[in-house]
Amino acid sequence: MFKEILLPVDLQETELSERAVACAQDLANRYDSNITVLTVMPDYGLPLVANYFPEGALQQARKDLEQELKKFVSDRFDPPASIKSSVGQGSPHKVIVSYIEKHGIDLVIMPSRANDLSKLFLGSSTSHVVDRAVCSVLVVRP
Repeated sequence: MFKEILLPVDLQETELSERAVACAQDLANRYDSNITVLTVMPDYGLPLVANYFPEGALQQARKDLEQELKKFVSDRFDPPASIKSSVGQGSPHKVIVSYIEKHGIDLVIMPSRANDLSKLFLGSSTSHVVDRAVCSVLVVRP
């Protein structure tokens, strides 16, 4: 049913992802699916913004984020070697939707967030992905 599962995570708010991780593992075990964990680095590549960073700072930030994501995966998945990880750059919902389309994702599992009154049940990235994804999106409450 689901062969490719995408689990986008915000490494600044990992507690929101705990139930989504458990759900992804359960579904992957049931359907013999692959899981990819994706996080998104803000797009600081705009010339105006990039000038404020020392040379090489953005590349180092990406390497640091990749290491942090690998630690997230190794701490939560068993065996972690079977989980793919990816770091995108840009607007989170745009990166997620693009990843879905480019990699043939069948299911996205995302946490909801209820601390923003304008998006009572879903965070803005989650609501954008639900609206624009070409696959099923499972929203998991924390």
